[in-house]
Amino acid sequence: MSNLRPTVALTLGDPAGIGPELIAKLLSKPSTLQQANIVLVGDPWVWEAGQHTAGVKVETLAIESLQQARALDSDRPLFVAVDSVKPEDVQVGVAAASGGASVLKVLDMCLAAVSQRHIDAICFAPLNKHAMKQAGMPFEDELHYFADYLKVDGFFCEFNTLGGLWTSRISSHVPLKDVASYLSVERIRQATRLIYKSLAAAGVAQPRVAVAAFNPHGGDGGVCGREEIDIIAPAVKALNDEGLPINGPFPADTIFLKAR
Repeated sequence: MSNLRPTVALTLGDPAGIGPELIAKLLSKPSTLQQANIVLVGDPWVWEAGQHTAGVKVETLAIESLQQARALDSDRPLFVAVDSVKPEDVQVGVAAASGGASVLKVLDMCLAAVSQRHIDAICFAPLNKHAMKQAGMPFEDELHYFADYLKVDGFFCEFNTLGGLWTSRISSHVPLKDVASYLSVERIRQATRLIYKSLAAAGVAQPRVAVAAFNPHGGDGGVCGREEIDIIAPAVKALNDEGLPINGPFPADTIFLKAR
């Protein structure tokens, strides 16, 4: 095993959810362990429960802290044990403040470690935003929580990826009735620039980026909304004027067919 592999902190997610069993299944595959130096962070009892549910047993190597992770070279996942939640405070399938507090405690540990360059990345199993908010998280989602912790002052957004298909957003985890308020030429330009540059950094020689419409059928020439005419098309033109080969807007019901 090479210590040139990235060191990735892996969390178990919400203790009341499916994360622990998913991580157990993931780490039971030898191919997973070949891709990174993995350090699992979580409560021992949650990890044991996840393995039991998944029907697998994964051997780990216990270490005391994330600070030790990069220096070790193991063919097993490393494991940093934490005490974030008691079994009696967790009801499987129920979002609760106890589970949210557990997630936030573990994520804070991982964020501190990545800030101090002890690890290279964080991968977290499914968490529950409702539980995290019950535990006091003041943001709409974990992405904004991360950005606040890491003091990110530029534009950021979530990417979703499926093979070679990536998507970015101008809004995330907000009520549907509020989405229109996030539409602006500048936000569209920022989200598009970010995914274009990120695709290029990931090795895509000539990224092809299309911008989705907002209204059904792209607004039908304005009879079903003018956001495409007044906001999205001008944003695409501005991006083209910058030299970026961006296309759109395309109706949401056809844009993915074009990508395929």
